[in-house]
This record gives sequence, C-alpha cells and structure tokens, in this order.
Amino acid sequence: MLDEIKFNELCKKINSCTNCQLSKTRINVVPGEGDINSPLMFIGEGPGADEDSQGRPFVGRAGQLLTKILESVQIKREEVYITNIVKCRPPNNRVPLPEEVKACQNYLFEQINLIKPKIICALGSTSAKFLLGPDVGTISKIRGTWFDYKDGIKIMPLYHPSYLLRNPSKEPGLPKHQMWIDIQNVKETYEKLRNMA
Repeated sequence: MLDEIKFNELCKKINSCTNCQLSKTRINVVPGEGDINSPLMFIGEGPGADEDSQGRPFVGRAGQLLTKILESVQIKREEVYITNIVKCRPPNNRVPLPEEVKACQNYLFEQINLIKPKIICALGSTSAKFLLGPDVGTISKIRGTWFDYKDGIKIMPLYHPSYLLRNPSKEPGLPKHQMWIDIQNVKETYEKLRNMA
C-alpha cells in the first residue's frame, strides 16, 4: 500500500510550487486525482482552462471523452490515477516548454515512485516522448504498442483525447477506432493484473 503521508506531502509541495514561470499565470495547480493505489495511471501533457479553474485533471471536453473511453471498457475514472507532466496550465494550452517540463518532472517521477502503477497510459505525443525518449517515433506509429519502463512498469502510448475530438470519425483505421482497439488491450492487461493481485 502507498504511503499516504508521503503522497500528501508531495501534493502540498506541488500545490505551492514556484519552480517555473507557469506558477505566475495559473489559477490552480493540478497535481492529479484518482485512486493512489491503482495499478493503472494515465499521464497527459498539462492542464487546460477547465482544469486550471477547477484544480482537477481532465475535466474539460477532452477529459469528458477520456471518462467515456474508460467507461466503454467498464473502467471507472475513480479507480485509476490521472495526472499530467506539468501541473500548471501553459498559456493558451501551448505545449509545455522544455524548461517547464524540467522544473516539474521530479513531481511526476515521485508520483510514479509512490503509486507504483503496473501500467502507464501516455496520452499524446508529449507524454509518450517524455516517458520513452524523444526518438520514440510519432504517436500514430507507436500508439497501441507496449513498452517496458523501469521497475517492471508497462507503458502504452495512446492518442490524446483532444486529438480524437478533432478527428471524430469512427471509421476503421482512423484514430477513434484505433483508440477503441487500444483501450480494450489496456483493459485486458489491467484485468490480468487485478486477477493476479
């Protein structure tokens, strides 16, 4: 079981962070939410406007779609842990700058160390490249593929839900259909892990 005192201390540290310029423009810090004992973790890029105003990850349109994607394979949002690489919103939802990622990365690494997930779903290219290295390839090439991370953790890159909002067709071979195949793969592996526990 996770050390809750350590986790709460980490969240306090994240909430009062001023390591980079994003701390000057945020409304709220968005550390993450969900089941801190879950074997399944979702990592996105950074908070958007809705997340910034509520202090919760993935609550805007992309977040609502993520919840639906999870529900489509009978996974409740509350039973996974959801966070982002950077914990404050980059202005105009731009991609976080390298120095912003660097200033924030230890928080994410500490979250991973404390939660000890068995599976990480990297949502979108920024998250996948951060976790797997800049040369890992485009998200369309690597999505749906299992990668070995440290400490026996498996990573699967997935399309970011915001990308699916821009590409809504469910035609076979297109992103939304691919996501349906990928999330079923995640669910299958997740169930195996739960049955082994």
